[in-house]
Amino acid sequence: MDTAEFRRRGKEMVDYVADYLENIEKRQVYPDVEPGYLRSLIPEEAPEQPETYEDVVKDIERVVMPGITHWHSPYFFAYFPTANSFPAILADMLSGAIGCVGFSWAASPACTELETVMLDWLGKMLNLPEEFLAGTKGKGGGVIQGTASEATLVALLAARCRMVKRILSDDPERPEADIISKLVAYSSDQAHSSVERAGLIGGVRMRKIPSDSKFSVRGEALRKVLEEDKAAGLIPFYVSQFCATLGTTPSCAFDYITEIGPICNTEGIWMHIDAAYAGSAFICPEFRPLLDGVEFADSFNFNPHKWLLVNFDCSTMWVKNRTDIIAAFKMDPLYLKHDHQESGIHTLHTHTHTHTHSICHWQIPLGRRFRSLKIWFVFRMYGLRGLQDHIRKHVALAKEFEALVRVDERFQISAEVVLGLVCFRLKGSNDLNEALLKRINSARRIHLVPCQLSGRFVLRFAVCARTTESRHVQEAWAHITQLATELLRQFPQ
Repeated sequence: MDTAEFRRRGKEMVDYVADYLENIEKRQVYPDVEPGYLRSLIPEEAPEQPETYEDVVKDIERVVMPGITHWHSPYFFAYFPTANSFPAILADMLSGAIGCVGFSWAASPACTELETVMLDWLGKMLNLPEEFLAGTKGKGGGVIQGTASEATLVALLAARCRMVKRILSDDPERPEADIISKLVAYSSDQAHSSVERAGLIGGVRMRKIPSDSKFSVRGEALRKVLEEDKAAGLIPFYVSQFCATLGTTPSCAFDYITEIGPICNTEGIWMHIDAAYAGSAFICPEFRPLLDGVEFADSFNFNPHKWLLVNFDCSTMWVKNRTDIIAAFKMDPLYLKHDHQESGIHTLHTHTHTHTHSICHWQIPLGRRFRSLKIWFVFRMYGLRGLQDHIRKHVALAKEFEALVRVDERFQISAEVVLGLVCFRLKGSNDLNEALLKRINSARRIHLVPCQLSGRFVLRFAVCARTTESRHVQEAWAHITQLATELLRQFPQ
């Protein structure tokens, strides 16, 4: 493919993408295929001779689309949102064309510097404490990770490194393996499985803190477990607060970080806040109080690729002291060194300061894509007001669905509705609700997933697509109630 053909094919692909997204609600939201469906549709080996672009494009609809779950359909209400917008798609095109591997400032100065500035822009939109921003006299800064799972692991490994160094400074003769064997990390019993996985990879034991009746962790619950573990000779070092929607994945519950934070600070424990889904909402003043207590945290993370119209992958992470991260990951072979790696960039003759440490020292991989372009495009083309409008619209749609559920006496709301997620169920057995969900997803008109709360099987309705409107919510509820009526006729309670 030469430049001339690329121009032509590129315009055709933009038309295809625009048509796909414009007409996505006409497609069945959930695929009707069996595992292994694709292998029989394509050859066993790659072609020896080049094929035409036309042949490749024909196979998109024949091979790929039958197996796609359409996450951006307004009838997709499963999991949490994954963001999508035209500015972000265009920025990804440019990032792919530039094709830099921005592991250091020298590898592409704009890649490092735009990311640093965009994380400061976003930090200010969230009203984060100044210590978390790079363009201040503070020691913190932000970086883009691939996912919240990566951010959780990076924070845990940095916390482990910091605690080991702290103990060795007091007891230099103590074997490092002995210290690590005594370390213990904590998370809510509602936390995402990625926290547990981080513990497995980091080689440390994980303790789950029991949540209260609203599925939130209180300070007293943490204090009780800390005292038990210290009495057993263990070394508490890390708490991951899955305010993970500063809302948990099952129900969007919020831990009491204003209670937990001071305990962590007093005990010298690293507190990591994961607000993977809910973090986007904190750009709205009415939701910002949910983040109160972030000033006690060592690190904070959320996913603009969930709810802030920045396409996957883009998980933003801030640390209060960047040397804690760098100390855990820094490796400096000769081929990565450059003249400016330890310097700062002073701009506009002010006191602002931008770090130029190789951002490969802030993450697990060495290489990284130019992901900050997506943030730059989206923030400039939507503006803060446009992004706030998007969040508020989704919250209003969730409240609309909640109201519909409450009117029908056969159903109940299972958790407080704070943002864009509604947890609900039929009054009755778990088996009844499992049967309802199976009928919903088998019909393939809408798509939902479940969770378990206090031993109960619960259906989750998350407002996901950028294009979801009130009519889609109303249609979804009409479909759910029709299936529920048929089910209850068949299995009266």
